[in-house]
Amino acid sequence: MGRALRLAERALGICNPNPAVGAVLVKDGRIVGEGWTQPPGQAHAEIAALRQAGDAARGATLYVTLEPCCHHGRTPPCTDAIIAAGVRAVHMAVIDPSPWVAGGGRRHLESAGIETVVGHHERLAWRLNEPYFKHVGQGLPFVAVKWAMTLDGKIATRTGSSLWVTGEAARARVARLRAQSGAVLVGVGTILADDPQLTVRPHSLQPADAHELEGLPARQPLRVVLDSLARTPPTARVVAGGLPGKTLIMVTPEAPSDRCRALEERGAEVVAVPGQEGRVHPRVALQMLAERDVTSVLVEAGGTLVGALFEAGLVDQVYAFIAPKLVGGANAPTPLEGIGYAEMSQARPLHDVQVERLGEDLLVSGYLTPFEPRGEPPLVAVSSAPPGHSSA
Repeated sequence: MGRALRLAERALGICNPNPAVGAVLVKDGRIVGEGWTQPPGQAHAEIAALRQAGDAARGATLYVTLEPCCHHGRTPPCTDAIIAAGVRAVHMAVIDPSPWVAGGGRRHLESAGIETVVGHHERLAWRLNEPYFKHVGQGLPFVAVKWAMTLDGKIATRTGSSLWVTGEAARARVARLRAQSGAVLVGVGTILADDPQLTVRPHSLQPADAHELEGLPARQPLRVVLDSLARTPPTARVVAGGLPGKTLIMVTPEAPSDRCRALEERGAEVVAVPGQEGRVHPRVALQMLAERDVTSVLVEAGGTLVGALFEAGLVDQVYAFIAPKLVGGANAPTPLEGIGYAEMSQARPLHDVQVERLGEDLLVSGYLTPFEPRGEPPLVAVSSAPPGHSSA
Protein backbone atom coordinates (compact mmCIF):
# COMPACT_ATOMS: atom_id res chain seq x y z
CA MET A 1 0.00 0.00 0.00
CA GLY A 2 2.93 2.31 0.59
CA ARG A 3 3.88 2.00 -3.06
CA ALA A 4 0.28 2.73 -4.09
CA LEU A 5 0.28 5.91 -1.99
CA ARG A 6 3.47 7.12 -3.65
CA LEU A 7 1.92 6.50 -7.05
CA ALA A 8 -1.22 8.40 -6.03
CA GLU A 9 0.88 11.50 -5.36
CA ARG A 10 1.72 11.62 -9.07
CA ALA A 11 -1.96 12.22 -9.82
CA LEU A 12 -2.28 15.28 -7.57
CA GLY A 13 -3.13 18.28 -9.70
CA ILE A 14 -3.78 16.41 -12.94
CA CYS A 15 -6.89 14.44 -12.05
CA ASN A 16 -9.15 17.12 -10.54
CA PRO A 17 -11.97 16.91 -9.67
CA ASN A 18 -11.41 13.16 -9.38
CA PRO A 19 -9.51 11.75 -6.39
CA ALA A 20 -5.81 11.00 -6.70
CA VAL A 21 -5.52 7.22 -6.50
CA GLY A 22 -2.66 4.75 -6.78
CA ALA A 23 -3.02 1.03 -7.47
CA VAL A 24 -0.59 -1.91 -7.34
CA LEU A 25 -1.27 -5.50 -8.43
CA VAL A 26 0.78 -8.18 -6.68
CA LYS A 27 1.03 -11.85 -7.65
CA ASP A 28 3.39 -14.50 -6.28
CA GLY A 29 5.24 -11.87 -4.29
CA ARG A 30 6.01 -9.50 -7.16
CA ILE A 31 4.38 -6.43 -8.70
CA VAL A 32 2.73 -7.29 -12.02
CA GLY A 33 0.96 -3.99 -12.64
CA GLU A 34 0.62 -0.50 -11.22
CA GLY A 35 -0.86 2.88 -12.09
CA TRP A 36 -2.30 6.17 -10.92
CA THR A 37 -5.31 8.29 -11.84
CA GLN A 38 -5.05 9.99 -15.21
CA PRO A 39 -6.81 13.26 -16.21
CA PRO A 40 -10.65 13.19 -16.26
CA GLY A 41 -12.02 10.91 -18.94
CA GLN A 42 -8.89 8.77 -18.97
CA ALA A 43 -7.95 5.63 -17.05
CA HIS A 44 -8.36 5.37 -13.31
CA ALA A 45 -5.50 3.91 -11.30
CA GLU A 46 -7.03 0.42 -11.18
CA ILE A 47 -7.52 0.32 -14.95
CA ALA A 48 -3.94 1.44 -15.59
CA ALA A 49 -2.65 -1.31 -13.29
CA LEU A 50 -4.87 -3.95 -14.91
CA ARG A 51 -3.73 -2.97 -18.40
CA GLN A 52 -0.10 -3.22 -17.38
CA ALA A 53 -0.64 -6.61 -15.75
CA GLY A 54 -2.62 -8.16 -18.60
CA ASP A 55 -3.30 -11.86 -17.98
CA ALA A 56 -1.13 -11.76 -14.86
CA ALA A 57 -3.96 -9.94 -13.07
CA ARG A 58 -5.89 -13.20 -12.73
CA GLY A 59 -5.47 -14.44 -9.17
CA ALA A 60 -3.54 -11.30 -8.12
CA THR A 61 -4.14 -9.04 -5.13
CA LEU A 62 -4.93 -5.39 -5.78
CA TYR A 63 -3.75 -2.69 -3.37
CA VAL A 64 -5.58 0.59 -4.00
CA THR A 65 -5.59 3.81 -1.98
CA LEU A 66 -9.34 4.45 -2.35
CA GLU A 67 -12.37 2.21 -2.77
CA PRO A 68 -12.85 1.42 -6.49
CA CYS A 69 -15.75 3.20 -8.18
CA CYS A 70 -18.89 1.28 -9.08
CA HIS A 71 -20.78 3.79 -11.21
CA HIS A 72 -20.77 5.03 -14.79
CA GLY A 73 -19.29 8.48 -15.38
CA ARG A 74 -16.86 9.44 -18.12
CA THR A 75 -15.49 5.90 -17.85
CA PRO A 76 -17.09 2.57 -16.87
CA PRO A 77 -16.97 1.27 -13.28
CA CYS A 78 -13.58 0.07 -12.10
CA THR A 79 -15.25 -2.73 -10.15
CA ASP A 80 -16.50 -4.31 -13.40
CA ALA A 81 -12.96 -4.37 -14.80
CA ILE A 82 -11.52 -5.80 -11.57
CA ILE A 83 -14.07 -8.62 -11.55
CA ALA A 84 -13.59 -9.36 -15.24
CA ALA A 85 -9.82 -9.54 -14.79
CA GLY A 86 -10.13 -12.28 -12.18
CA VAL A 87 -8.49 -10.38 -9.31
CA ARG A 88 -8.53 -12.51 -6.15
CA ALA A 89 -8.52 -9.87 -3.41
CA VAL A 90 -8.66 -6.09 -3.07
CA HIS A 91 -7.04 -4.14 -0.23
CA MET A 92 -8.28 -0.54 -0.07
CA ALA A 93 -6.93 2.13 2.26
CA VAL A 94 -10.20 4.02 2.73
CA ILE A 95 -13.83 3.84 1.67
CA ASP A 96 -14.91 6.53 -0.82
CA PRO A 97 -17.38 8.70 1.16
CA SER A 98 -19.04 10.20 -1.91
CA PRO A 99 -22.74 9.33 -2.29
CA TRP A 100 -22.11 7.76 -5.69
CA VAL A 101 -19.76 5.14 -4.14
CA ALA A 102 -20.12 5.09 -0.31
CA GLY A 103 -19.19 1.44 0.13
CA GLY A 104 -20.92 0.31 -3.07
CA GLY A 105 -17.63 -0.56 -4.73
CA ARG A 106 -16.66 -2.86 -1.89
CA ARG A 107 -20.10 -4.51 -1.88
CA HIS A 108 -19.95 -5.07 -5.63
CA LEU A 109 -16.58 -6.78 -5.34
CA GLU A 110 -17.69 -8.97 -2.44
CA SER A 111 -20.85 -10.00 -4.30
CA ALA A 112 -18.56 -11.34 -7.03
CA GLY A 113 -16.62 -13.42 -4.48
CA ILE A 114 -13.62 -11.10 -4.20
CA GLU A 115 -12.12 -10.74 -0.74
CA THR A 116 -11.83 -7.13 0.46
CA VAL A 117 -9.80 -5.55 3.25
CA VAL A 118 -10.09 -1.90 4.36
CA GLY A 119 -7.86 0.27 6.50
CA HIS A 120 -4.20 -0.02 5.45
CA HIS A 121 -2.52 3.41 5.89
CA GLU A 122 -5.90 5.04 6.46
CA ARG A 123 -4.48 8.31 7.81
CA LEU A 124 -2.12 8.86 4.87
CA ALA A 125 -4.75 7.89 2.32
CA TRP A 126 -7.33 10.21 3.86
CA ARG A 127 -4.94 13.15 4.05
CA LEU A 128 -3.90 12.57 0.43
CA ASN A 129 -7.46 13.05 -0.83
CA GLU A 130 -8.84 15.54 1.66
CA PRO A 131 -9.57 18.03 -1.16
CA TYR A 132 -11.81 15.48 -2.87
CA PHE A 133 -13.50 14.49 0.37
CA LYS A 134 -14.16 18.10 1.39
CA HIS A 135 -15.45 18.97 -2.07
CA VAL A 136 -18.00 16.15 -2.15
CA GLY A 137 -18.91 16.49 1.52
CA GLN A 138 -19.12 20.26 2.03
CA GLY A 139 -19.26 21.84 -1.42
CA LEU A 140 -16.04 23.74 -0.69
CA PRO A 141 -12.45 23.34 -1.87
CA PHE A 142 -9.70 22.33 0.53
CA VAL A 143 -7.77 25.49 1.46
CA ALA A 144 -4.04 25.41 2.15
CA VAL A 145 -2.31 28.65 3.15
CA LYS A 146 1.36 29.15 2.34
CA TRP A 147 3.67 31.88 3.50
CA ALA A 148 7.40 32.54 3.63
CA MET A 149 8.70 34.46 6.61
CA THR A 150 11.89 35.37 8.41
CA LEU A 151 12.79 33.88 11.77
CA ASP A 152 11.26 36.92 13.46
CA GLY A 153 7.95 36.42 11.65
CA LYS A 154 8.13 38.99 8.83
CA ILE A 155 6.96 38.33 5.26
CA ALA A 156 8.54 41.57 3.99
CA THR A 157 10.51 44.54 5.26
CA ARG A 158 8.87 47.75 6.46
CA THR A 159 9.28 49.12 2.90
CA GLY A 160 7.54 46.11 1.33
CA SER A 161 10.66 44.38 0.01
CA SER A 162 10.02 40.61 -0.07
CA LEU A 163 12.21 39.07 -2.80
CA TRP A 164 13.44 36.66 -1.74
CA VAL A 165 12.62 35.58 1.80
CA THR A 166 13.59 31.94 1.23
CA GLY A 167 16.08 30.14 -1.00
CA GLU A 168 15.79 28.08 -4.16
CA ALA A 169 14.95 24.77 -2.47
CA ALA A 170 11.98 26.32 -0.68
CA ARG A 171 10.79 28.02 -3.85
CA ALA A 172 10.98 24.70 -5.67
CA ARG A 173 8.77 23.20 -2.96
CA VAL A 174 6.25 26.01 -3.56
CA ALA A 175 6.30 25.17 -7.26
CA ARG A 176 5.40 21.62 -6.35
CA LEU A 177 2.53 22.79 -4.16
CA ARG A 178 1.21 24.92 -7.01
CA ALA A 179 1.45 22.01 -9.42
CA GLN A 180 -0.66 19.89 -7.08
CA SER A 181 -3.35 22.56 -6.56
CA GLY A 182 -6.47 23.29 -8.55
CA ALA A 183 -6.14 27.04 -8.01
CA VAL A 184 -3.72 29.59 -6.58
CA LEU A 185 -5.44 32.46 -4.79
CA VAL A 186 -4.13 35.92 -3.86
CA GLY A 187 -5.57 39.29 -2.98
CA VAL A 188 -5.16 42.38 -5.07
CA GLY A 189 -2.65 43.70 -2.54
CA THR A 190 -0.24 40.94 -3.53
CA ILE A 191 -0.72 41.82 -7.20
CA LEU A 192 0.01 45.48 -6.56
CA ALA A 193 3.01 44.81 -4.32
CA ASP A 194 4.75 41.90 -6.08
CA ASP A 195 3.21 41.55 -9.58
CA PRO A 196 3.55 37.73 -9.38
CA GLN A 197 2.97 35.28 -12.22
CA LEU A 198 1.52 32.48 -10.05
CA THR A 199 2.52 29.83 -12.57
CA VAL A 200 4.21 26.45 -12.38
CA ARG A 201 7.59 26.84 -14.02
CA PRO A 202 9.29 23.55 -14.94
CA HIS A 203 12.80 24.90 -14.38
CA SER A 204 11.91 25.70 -10.77
CA LEU A 205 11.11 22.08 -9.95
CA GLN A 206 13.91 20.01 -8.52
CA PRO A 207 14.87 17.01 -10.69
CA ALA A 208 13.45 14.57 -8.15
CA ASP A 209 10.17 16.47 -8.05
CA ALA A 210 9.98 16.62 -11.83
CA HIS A 211 10.18 12.82 -11.92
CA GLU A 212 7.65 12.34 -9.14
CA LEU A 213 5.24 14.83 -10.72
CA GLU A 214 5.54 13.50 -14.25
CA GLY A 215 3.27 15.50 -16.54
CA LEU A 216 2.34 18.16 -13.97
CA PRO A 217 4.46 21.16 -15.03
CA ALA A 218 2.49 21.51 -18.29
CA ARG A 219 -0.72 21.95 -16.29
CA GLN A 220 -1.29 25.31 -14.69
CA PRO A 221 -3.54 25.93 -11.69
CA LEU A 222 -6.28 28.50 -12.09
CA ARG A 223 -4.99 31.91 -10.99
CA VAL A 224 -7.56 33.62 -8.76
CA VAL A 225 -7.40 37.23 -7.58
CA LEU A 226 -9.83 38.58 -4.96
CA ASP A 227 -10.14 42.21 -6.03
CA SER A 228 -13.25 43.95 -4.70
CA LEU A 229 -12.93 47.10 -6.84
CA ALA A 230 -11.04 45.71 -9.86
CA ARG A 231 -7.82 47.49 -8.96
CA THR A 232 -5.67 44.90 -10.74
CA PRO A 233 -3.72 46.85 -13.38
CA PRO A 234 -4.30 45.69 -16.97
CA THR A 235 -0.50 45.57 -17.17
CA ALA A 236 -0.20 43.07 -14.31
CA ARG A 237 1.56 39.88 -15.35
CA VAL A 238 -1.34 37.65 -14.32
CA VAL A 239 -3.44 39.27 -17.07
CA ALA A 240 -0.96 40.79 -19.52
CA GLY A 241 1.99 38.44 -19.26
CA GLY A 242 0.94 35.97 -21.97
CA LEU A 243 1.04 33.26 -19.33
CA PRO A 244 -0.21 29.70 -19.80
CA GLY A 245 -3.42 28.84 -18.02
CA LYS A 246 -6.28 31.12 -16.99
CA THR A 247 -6.79 34.04 -14.63
CA LEU A 248 -10.05 34.63 -12.76
CA ILE A 249 -10.60 37.96 -11.02
CA MET A 250 -13.37 38.01 -8.44
CA VAL A 251 -14.82 41.46 -7.81
CA THR A 252 -17.81 42.85 -5.91
CA PRO A 253 -20.83 44.35 -7.70
CA GLU A 254 -19.40 47.77 -6.79
CA ALA A 255 -16.36 47.32 -9.05
CA PRO A 256 -16.26 49.97 -11.81
CA SER A 257 -17.42 48.45 -15.09
CA ASP A 258 -14.71 50.18 -17.14
CA ARG A 259 -11.99 48.55 -15.02
CA CYS A 260 -13.64 45.16 -15.39
CA ARG A 261 -13.85 45.55 -19.16
CA ALA A 262 -10.18 46.52 -19.35
CA LEU A 263 -9.22 43.31 -17.54
CA GLU A 264 -11.50 41.20 -19.73
CA GLU A 265 -9.95 42.72 -22.84
CA ARG A 266 -6.61 41.41 -21.59
CA GLY A 267 -8.05 37.88 -21.44
CA ALA A 268 -8.94 37.62 -17.76
CA GLU A 269 -12.33 36.34 -16.65
CA VAL A 270 -14.04 38.77 -14.28
CA VAL A 271 -16.82 37.50 -12.02
CA ALA A 272 -18.90 39.49 -9.54
CA VAL A 273 -19.20 37.97 -6.06
CA PRO A 274 -21.40 39.25 -3.22
CA GLY A 275 -19.51 41.55 -0.89
CA GLN A 276 -18.91 41.37 2.84
CA GLU A 277 -17.89 44.62 4.52
CA GLY A 278 -16.77 46.00 1.18
CA ARG A 279 -14.66 42.97 0.24
CA VAL A 280 -15.29 39.84 -1.80
CA HIS A 281 -17.13 37.39 0.47
CA PRO A 282 -14.50 34.67 1.00
CA ARG A 283 -16.88 31.75 1.61
CA VAL A 284 -19.02 32.59 -1.40
CA ALA A 285 -15.89 32.94 -3.53
CA LEU A 286 -14.73 29.48 -2.47
CA GLN A 287 -18.18 28.02 -3.11
CA MET A 288 -18.07 29.44 -6.63
CA LEU A 289 -14.67 27.82 -7.18
CA ALA A 290 -16.06 24.50 -5.94
CA GLU A 291 -18.88 24.81 -8.47
CA ARG A 292 -16.16 24.98 -11.13
CA ASP A 293 -14.80 21.65 -9.81
CA VAL A 294 -11.83 23.28 -8.08
CA THR A 295 -11.18 20.92 -5.18
CA SER A 296 -8.00 22.48 -3.76
CA VAL A 297 -6.81 26.06 -3.36
CA LEU A 298 -3.33 27.23 -2.42
CA VAL A 299 -3.48 30.69 -0.85
CA GLU A 300 -0.36 32.82 -1.34
CA ALA A 301 -1.82 36.07 -0.04
CA GLY A 302 -0.76 38.69 2.46
CA GLY A 303 -1.68 38.80 6.12
CA THR A 304 -4.98 40.67 5.68
CA LEU A 305 -6.61 38.11 3.39
CA VAL A 306 -5.05 35.18 5.24
CA GLY A 307 -6.42 36.60 8.49
CA ALA A 308 -9.90 36.94 6.98
CA LEU A 309 -9.83 33.31 5.81
CA PHE A 310 -8.76 32.13 9.26
CA GLU A 311 -11.42 34.18 11.01
CA ALA A 312 -14.06 32.71 8.66
CA GLY A 313 -12.93 29.17 9.51
CA LEU A 314 -12.02 28.41 5.90
CA VAL A 315 -8.38 27.28 6.28
CA ASP A 316 -7.57 23.57 6.40
CA GLN A 317 -3.77 23.42 6.20
CA VAL A 318 -0.75 25.68 6.72
CA TYR A 319 2.67 25.64 5.01
CA ALA A 320 5.01 28.02 6.83
CA PHE A 321 8.42 28.44 5.16
CA ILE A 322 10.90 29.93 7.65
CA ALA A 323 14.19 31.53 6.64
CA PRO A 324 17.02 31.98 9.20
CA LYS A 325 16.98 35.75 8.73
CA LEU A 326 16.08 38.69 10.95
CA VAL A 327 14.34 41.77 9.56
CA GLY A 328 12.77 43.54 12.51
CA GLY A 329 10.51 46.54 12.33
CA ALA A 330 7.23 47.12 14.13
CA ASN A 331 5.59 48.00 10.81
CA ALA A 332 6.98 45.08 8.81
CA PRO A 333 4.06 42.84 7.66
CA THR A 334 3.38 39.47 9.24
CA PRO A 335 1.75 36.40 7.64
CA LEU A 336 -1.43 36.36 9.74
CA GLU A 337 -3.18 39.59 10.59
CA GLY A 338 -6.79 40.49 11.39
CA ILE A 339 -8.08 40.85 14.94
CA GLY A 340 -6.40 37.74 16.33
CA TYR A 341 -7.09 36.06 19.67
CA ALA A 342 -7.03 37.90 22.98
CA GLU A 343 -5.61 35.02 25.03
CA MET A 344 -2.76 32.64 24.26
CA SER A 345 -5.00 29.82 25.46
CA GLN A 346 -7.20 30.51 22.42
CA ALA A 347 -4.37 29.99 19.92
CA ARG A 348 -5.16 27.39 17.27
CA PRO A 349 -2.75 24.42 17.39
CA LEU A 350 -1.70 22.59 14.25
CA HIS A 351 -2.09 18.82 13.99
CA ASP A 352 -0.04 16.17 12.17
CA VAL A 353 2.84 18.64 12.15
CA GLN A 354 5.70 17.98 9.74
CA VAL A 355 9.09 19.73 9.72
CA GLU A 356 11.33 19.63 6.63
CA ARG A 357 14.77 21.08 5.98
CA LEU A 358 14.94 22.82 2.58
CA GLY A 359 18.46 24.07 2.07
CA GLU A 360 18.99 26.69 4.77
CA ASP A 361 15.24 27.08 5.32
CA LEU A 362 12.62 25.13 7.25
CA LEU A 363 9.09 24.17 6.27
CA VAL A 364 6.63 23.63 9.10
CA SER A 365 3.26 22.28 7.93
CA GLY A 366 0.17 21.04 9.69
CA TYR A 367 -3.62 20.82 9.68
CA LEU A 368 -6.17 22.92 11.54
CA THR A 369 -8.21 19.86 12.52
CA PRO A 370 -6.94 16.54 13.88
CA PHE A 371 -7.34 13.36 11.90
CA GLU A 372 -10.11 11.11 13.11
CA PRO A 373 -10.70 7.61 11.70
CA ARG A 374 -13.71 7.93 9.45
CA GLY A 375 -14.82 4.31 9.29
CA GLU A 376 -17.31 3.45 6.59
CA PRO A 377 -20.37 5.72 7.05
CA PRO A 378 -20.51 8.20 4.12
CA LEU A 379 -20.37 11.93 4.53
CA VAL A 380 -23.52 13.97 4.08
CA ALA A 381 -22.82 15.32 0.62
CA VAL A 382 -24.22 18.43 -1.01
CA SER A 383 -24.85 16.66 -4.32
CA SER A 384 -26.00 13.24 -5.43
CA ALA A 385 -23.95 13.39 -8.64
CA PRO A 386 -20.20 13.27 -9.14
CA PRO A 387 -18.51 16.70 -9.35
CA GLY A 388 -18.67 17.79 -12.96
CA HIS A 389 -20.12 14.35 -13.66
CA SER A 390 -16.55 13.20 -14.01
CA SER A 391 -15.61 11.25 -10.92
CA ALA A 392 -15.36 8.17 -13.10
